[in-house]
Amino acid sequence: MNAGRDEEPGLSLLVHRPGEEPTLLHTGLASLEHRLPIGPDTTFNVGSVAKQITAHLILLAARDNLLHLDQQAADLLPRLKISDVTVADLVTHRSGIRDAESLLSLAGFRDLDHYTVGDLRTLAYRQDQRAVPKGRFLYSNTNYLLLAEILETAHRTTLPDLARHRLFGPLGMNATHFKANPRQVISGAASAYQATTHGWQHTETPVTLPGPGTLWTTVGDLDRWLTHLHQHWQYEHQLPWQDALDYQPSDHQPYLYGPGLYADTRPGRTTVFHYGHEQGFSAATHLDATGLRVISLSNNTDVAADHIIAAILRGLGEHPELDLEGVLRRAATLRRELKAAVRNQHAHRDRSLDVELGTFSCDQAPGSLRLTRSANTLHLWRRGSRDQLIQTGPAAYAGNGYTLTLTGSTDQVDSFTLDLDRAPGLTYIRR
Repeated sequence: MNAGRDEEPGLSLLVHRPGEEPTLLHTGLASLEHRLPIGPDTTFNVGSVAKQITAHLILLAARDNLLHLDQQAADLLPRLKISDVTVADLVTHRSGIRDAESLLSLAGFRDLDHYTVGDLRTLAYRQDQRAVPKGRFLYSNTNYLLLAEILETAHRTTLPDLARHRLFGPLGMNATHFKANPRQVISGAASAYQATTHGWQHTETPVTLPGPGTLWTTVGDLDRWLTHLHQHWQYEHQLPWQDALDYQPSDHQPYLYGPGLYADTRPGRTTVFHYGHEQGFSAATHLDATGLRVISLSNNTDVAADHIIAAILRGLGEHPELDLEGVLRRAATLRRELKAAVRNQHAHRDRSLDVELGTFSCDQAPGSLRLTRSANTLHLWRRGSRDQLIQTGPAAYAGNGYTLTLTGSTDQVDSFTLDLDRAPGLTYIRR
């Protein structure tokens, strides 16, 4: 079902009740330049939804005795300095390894700057201690970047080839691919867009992250994957793969986290799910114990796939009189929840009033940072761009996605601690 050729990017939606045929809805354009509508064969980058695929391949490798979940990851990754991290720790985000992309942002990388998988792995191997206490959950894409390397080492092949031969081919997921490099052409690929005051602009960046963020697929292929996952679930009479890997508390209570999946285990709500946001795309998959599959893919930064999934699930519960097509249409016509962009640069302000507080570096992160002060305001500089910090405590300041805590006064700063959402505990010392 196609809801018309809207003049903007849109959605691909699927609801599949057990025992019934799936219901699909496609809205908007896959390519604004070529006025190509989104359809059942349109492929999207699904971001972190790929984690459940990567984790599944790790569990299959463990079942085949190519590795062990409780073995030290450093046995398979000799450059890894944190010696007590296990393969299971990487799968469940309990390694304490900081997110490498977050660390790169400290070097001032911008949207269209190019960096490689090797750059990110170097940052992972530079870390010599956990950022959080052992056993604590810290969501980090670096975990799955390293799991991809483990799979390639154990199988002596690439992740795209492994996934194609071991999973995608047997399941008939013929439109699904791990993208090996930014130049690779993906058949039927949508472009992702963001609305600006001057019209639409592309959002893709020239980088690929094997494992956590390079999976391109369709709603139909994801339905095949969730069907396969549910078969495991039924056979085990517990959460998928729970016999091999424990689900434990995550960053979003009351949800648990297991093999690349969040789980809601409350009575009557037993569900596994994951969301993904990557380069302007968003994706969400939902599978409950009955076998209900709900999938949402978006190429519009202002339309979040997880919000659409929530609206579909509400619609299924609150409007039983509507058929599935009606539920999908209601969800697809939700008003966009525009994200308020935090803009801390003030182009017309006289920066000559800034007082230099120093240049600082951290042995766990690339590049250097500068601090300046004007009146009672602190500014953090990264490669020429400036963030204005908001004071939240006597020595604590908040930026966009991080907090900064001074160890002295704003008149004489010798060091500070930077806590990024996915890379906490970075100590910066004056150079």
